[in-house]
Amino acid sequence: MNDELFLNERIKVLAVFGGGLNPCRPLRFRRINGREVDITEIGLRHPNMKGKRMVHIFDVTDGQADYRLEFDAQQLTWHLTREADHEI
Repeated sequence: MNDELFLNERIKVLAVFGGGLNPCRPLRFRRINGREVDITEIGLRHPNMKGKRMVHIFDVTDGQADYRLEFDAQQLTWHLTREADHEI
């Protein structure tokens, strides 16, 4: 990610939950300002402990910008924590 903005924005996410190697796949998210972002590609996904909570981190893109989404598995909430211009 280049020229990153560090955020802590609560977002609404449309995701698919299933089995296999990728049990959770975010498809789209809506920001506080109402803007919807369609996810075209998921880069890395990894779990991370924040205190006693498991947070699943997703690096995604819409082809225009890169984003980092965090899913708190205990509170069942999503946050947008980073946004950056897409490097070509």
